[in-house]
Amino acid sequence: MSSMTFDAPSSDKSLLEEGLTFTPKFDAHGLVTAVVTDARDGELLMVAHMNAEAIALTLQTGIGHYYSRSRAKIWKKGESSGNLQSVKEIRVDCDQDAIWLKVEVAGHDATCHTGRRSCFYRSATLEDGRPALVIADDHRHFDPSDIYGG
Repeated sequence: MSSMTFDAPSSDKSLLEEGLTFTPKFDAHGLVTAVVTDARDGELLMVAHMNAEAIALTLQTGIGHYYSRSRAKIWKKGESSGNLQSVKEIRVDCDQDAIWLKVEVAGHDATCHTGRRSCFYRSATLEDGRPALVIADDHRHFDPSDIYGG
């Protein structure tokens, strides 16, 4: 299903930035950054990476697919948890090296494997002059051990 190919980005800056041909500018590892927000309220849910296959699968199925650098394979977000991401809109930045997906999350309405809605559940701060993290959202929509095992 993902036999889609993408042309190389144009070296003509005006075509790249103003043209209507989708030519993702992949990095040396064949990836682009993907920023994912909730289509309803704009909440930042996650940042991931996509290769050509993940982009093609996402375009073809309407479900968010990404490339897992740690597992070195395509990852259909929510396949294990049931929290599939239905893509409502895909935007591309000016030089086509980053993608923004606006999604609706099924199931528990949680994106993070920790059970939280967003992967960005901690805030960075200084405590006694030292960098520290503070939990900003500790509400878990599901128990990860029930979904992924112990």
